[in-house]
Formats: sequence, structure tokens, C-alpha cells
Amino acid sequence: MSFQGTGRVGGTGPNANMAASLDDDFEFNNQDYYSLLNVRKEATLEELKASYRRLCMLYHPDKHRDPELKSQAEQLFNQVHQAYEVLSDAHSRAIYDIFGKKGLEVEGWEVVERKRTPAEIREEYERLQREREERRLQQRTNPKGTISVGVDATDLFDRYDEDFEEMPGGGFPHIEINKMHISQSIEAPLTNSDTAVLSGSLSTHNGNGGGNINMTVRRVTSAKGWGEVEFGAGDILGPLIGLKVFRNVTPRCFLTAQCGLQFSPRGLRPSCSLMTARHLDQNTMGYLQWRWGPNSAMTTSLVRDTKSSHFTLALQLGVPHSYLMMSYQYKFQDEDQTKVKGSVKTGWFGTVVEYGAERKISRHSVLSATVSIGVPQGVTLKIKLARASQTYLFPVHLTDQLLPSAVFYATVGPLLVYMAIHRLIIIPYSQAQKEQELELQRKSSATDIAKKKQEAESAVLLMQESVRRIIEAEESKMGLIILNAWYGKFVSDTSQKQDKAKVIDVTVPLQCLVKDSKLILTESSKAGLPGFYDPCVGEEKSLKLLYQFRGVMHQVISADTDSLRIPKQSHRIESES
Repeated sequence: MSFQGTGRVGGTGPNANMAASLDDDFEFNNQDYYSLLNVRKEATLEELKASYRRLCMLYHPDKHRDPELKSQAEQLFNQVHQAYEVLSDAHSRAIYDIFGKKGLEVEGWEVVERKRTPAEIREEYERLQREREERRLQQRTNPKGTISVGVDATDLFDRYDEDFEEMPGGGFPHIEINKMHISQSIEAPLTNSDTAVLSGSLSTHNGNGGGNINMTVRRVTSAKGWGEVEFGAGDILGPLIGLKVFRNVTPRCFLTAQCGLQFSPRGLRPSCSLMTARHLDQNTMGYLQWRWGPNSAMTTSLVRDTKSSHFTLALQLGVPHSYLMMSYQYKFQDEDQTKVKGSVKTGWFGTVVEYGAERKISRHSVLSATVSIGVPQGVTLKIKLARASQTYLFPVHLTDQLLPSAVFYATVGPLLVYMAIHRLIIIPYSQAQKEQELELQRKSSATDIAKKKQEAESAVLLMQESVRRIIEAEESKMGLIILNAWYGKFVSDTSQKQDKAKVIDVTVPLQCLVKDSKLILTESSKAGLPGFYDPCVGEEKSLKLLYQFRGVMHQVISADTDSLRIPKQSHRIESES
């Protein structure tokens, strides 16, 4: 893994402020202009004009004499006009595509030249985002911590029952915590290019322990490199002074050099290491490392990381350990980011085989379990929980020998426990959290929903006359008639008992969109169509239609964001049913 140096840190001025204000408010009140005009996001100017003219004819205030309808028509007419004005202008459209409606309301776009292309505007936005992220990093202390608790559970499988069966408590296995390690670090930005890192750790093993504290100051010297100086002290090894330098040699190659001087009770202990890495292709890195000191070694490794897998091959020649290691990890393309992994490592110390799995159990938590089988190390089960920047490790040593029973329980036990916890705790908790978030979202958007509902009802009233004419024209040629249409959340046979249908009738709005016996809906949420609104904010929605074409009944159910084109032969309902 490489640490890439960064250039100028922290952006100021109108562009940075503009990016900051854009990310704070990208919520429900961001109307979809494409959905309102019912056009594709790649729609040409001619397609925009055609849709705009049609909606203008429908909502033009001069077509309505009733004062209330005239006022409602004027409001909807202005919305359509605004959508057309934005999408028909290449500059405004590029801003809207990136930032949404909020982006058009933010001051600061005057600094972005109108002659810029949409691609250049997107690059400007991404640059502003990077600068904002850098400022956010500066404002955080970025705490990182690790807690490791080693458990000796060998008495579960290696008991001396014959010798100790008469001892008090002999009927229960003796399980103890034999080692612990705690480490923590925080970062403190000093300037735009300087950062201080304070870290410390405490360790104990079989009653003996120690600790150390380190202070590191890192400076970003340029876009190609950085350097850091480290000062440390401990109760066992003594004071430490170290220096580390990183440099991008070429766009595909980087170099890291490190040296240190340890003032131990046995005298000065110097150390030095040099590592170079190169991108062999888009997904493959090659590493070569030389290390001199107490554990001198030469290591070379090959790492290939793709969307679906991660492969590592490493060879080390050194004193006291030399080894060959190969590992493979497969990444499932699921919502929980499940991974299964396996590795083999052999050297002067023996041979170790490891296999395990990793899965995301919540938004910020990842749980993994690994079984390690080694000669002469024995069998160890390693449980790891990573939550945000904190890591919790629980290595459980089961046996010093290769016992099939230990391997079996180390493999099956965690799997059964996880399945039980996942079903009894994680799933109910996640559902409760999701329902709570939905409820908060509903409350926060209640005013907007009421407004959208009123606008949709007004639009339906304005459509009545046009729909009557469209139906007469379609009936005269046995064309497309929308008999019933519903939009929202439907309850199926497999739905939970407490689920309720949340749908609205959209027969009139869809019939109004019929032209030449065809209805075409683009790939966007239908909630933005004229006469529609969102009846269940934050939940999955679909569109259900029952229509007649050439005197034959048809029916179709479409997902909210899927495109839809009717009539189709596949929607036809057989006469028997």
C-alpha cells in the first residue's frame, strides 16, 4: 500500500465556500427537472423543446378562467419554464447535473467562466470537493486505536483429565487472558503542510509488560513527497530517534527510506530500511524492500487488487526468519461487502495455513474471523472488529497441536454464533434504525410533501380537459387508454404484517402523457412527473398500470427509476384470466 503525498492543502476563497455550502443541503427539496419534463438526462435541445411546448399548452394560465385554477396553473407553468430555462442552457445544465437545484442558487458561479465545458465544470467541482475534504481532515484529530486481548483456551482441548480430575474446579476448563495490547494515536494539524502525530501503547504478556510513547512531525514538502521525524521513549527499549522520507520518483514508481537510532540498555542499535514500489499495471503493484538492523531481511512482493479479488505473493530472505507467503481474497459484490480469504506461509518457523471471512455488519463496523493452523504453532481463532478508526482484536489460542476437533470448532463455532447474532440482534437493530431514519426523514420533509401533494392535486385538476380530449381521440382509433394507475409502495404476500400500502392514483397524469397511442417514461424517479408526488419518502416505490390497447387489457408493474414504454405485447392479459 502506498501513501501518496498531497500538494496544496486547504482551499479558501469563493470557490471553497461555495463547495461547502453545496454539500450541506442536498436533500428532499431538490426537484428533478428531467422528471418534470419527462425527458432523458441525455435529451437533446429538440426533445426539451417538444416537451416544454406540450406542458406549456397544458398549464398556460390564459387557458383557465377560474381564478383559483388560473393561480395554480401559473405556479406550475413557472416551474416548467424554470426547468426548461436551466436544461436548455449548457452552462446551467452542467451545474445542475453536478449540484442539483441547490447549486443554481449558490453565489460564486460568477468565478467559473461560462465558456467552460461541462467536463471542466465537473473538474472544478471535484477540485473544490478535494479541498473541502482536506480542510475537514485538518479539523479532525483523526484518532486511531487498537485493543488486542489474547485468550489462552488450550485447556478446552489439551486437558490432563487423569492427573487433575480430583482437583477443585477440575470439571471446568481453565480459560485465561494471557496478553493484552492497547495503542492509540491522534493527529494535530499545525499548518497547511505540517502535521503532528502523538501515539502510545501499553502491552502485557504473562504478567510482564511495558509501554512506549512516540511523537512524529510530518511535513508535506511538495506534491511528490513528504518527510517525518520521530521521537520515542519506552520503559524497555529506551529513547528512539527516527527519520522517514517518501518520494514519488515517477507517476508509476515511489520510494520510501527510513532510518532510526535506538538507545537501549545494551547500547546504540541503529536500523535502516529502503522500499521501492512500482505500478506494473492498473491493478498490480510490485514491492522490493531491504531492511538492516536487528531483523535484517530482503523482501519482495507482488500485489494484485481488483474489484473482485486481492492476491499477494511475497518472498523474504533474512535473519532470523525467511519465508514464502501466498494469499488470496475473493470479494463478493453484495451490500455487506463480504470477503473470503485464505493464505499459506512457510519458512524456518514452520508452516501456517489461514482461512477466514469478513463482512460489514453496520454502516461503520466490519467483523472478521480467521482460523490459523500451524506447525508447530497449533490452532488459533482470530476475531477482529473494526469500527470507524478503532480496531478490536481477540486472538484465541485453542491448542498447541493439530487436533481436528479444534479446527472443526474454530471453523463452525464462529459461523453459528454469527448467524444467531445476525438474525436475533443485527437484523432487528438495523430494521429499527432504518425505520427511525425514515420517520425522521418523513417529519423533516412533511412540509415539502404537503406542498408537493397540493401541487400534484392542482396539476390533476388542470389536466382534466386535456385528458378528456386525449381519451376521445384514443377511443376513436382503439388506441391507448389508461384504466387505472397507482404509484407508491405496494404490499405483497411476502411483506411483513405491519406493512401498509402507500399509493396514490396517477391515472389522470399518465393519460395526459399519452401521445399517438404511446406512453414513454424515462429513467428517473416518477415522483417528479406532473401530477405525481412521493407518498412514502425513503421507501422503495413502483408504478402499476392497467391499460387497454386495441380493445385488449394489459397490465405492468415497473420500478420507480426504470424506464417504461407502453403498449407492449408482453403486458397483455390472457382472455382466460
